[in-house]
Amino acid sequence: MSSPVNRSISTRREMSRRARDAFPPMGVYIIRDRQTGQVQVASSRNVHGAINRTKFELRLHSHSNRAFQAAWDQSGPERFDFEIVDFLKEKDDPDFDYGAELRMLEQLYREEFQ
Repeated sequence: MSSPVNRSISTRREMSRRARDAFPPMGVYIIRDRQTGQVQVASSRNVHGAINRTKFELRLHSHSNRAFQAAWDQSGPERFDFEIVDFLKEKDDPDFDYGAELRMLEQLYREEFQ
């Protein structure tokens, strides 16, 4: 019979293994400027990480888009909405090109929002 501590460690290890092996959240997201209505469209193989990175860069005043950074500095985060507009689903084909699919989806959303 295993102790509660051993079961807890085993459960944590199993949860960690599942998280590591899970399909990453790939998708397309937008950043909308509430004041101007301007929308930036981007895609990523880790959409949540990309949004977090963008917010982090903006807070550190180091975002590569100077106009975007200036707007953030002037009005703060309340001025912007970050929204995930589409996720890619995992495909059974091991040779499926997720990068190409992301680029195509990003282009479709660019046309829709701009």
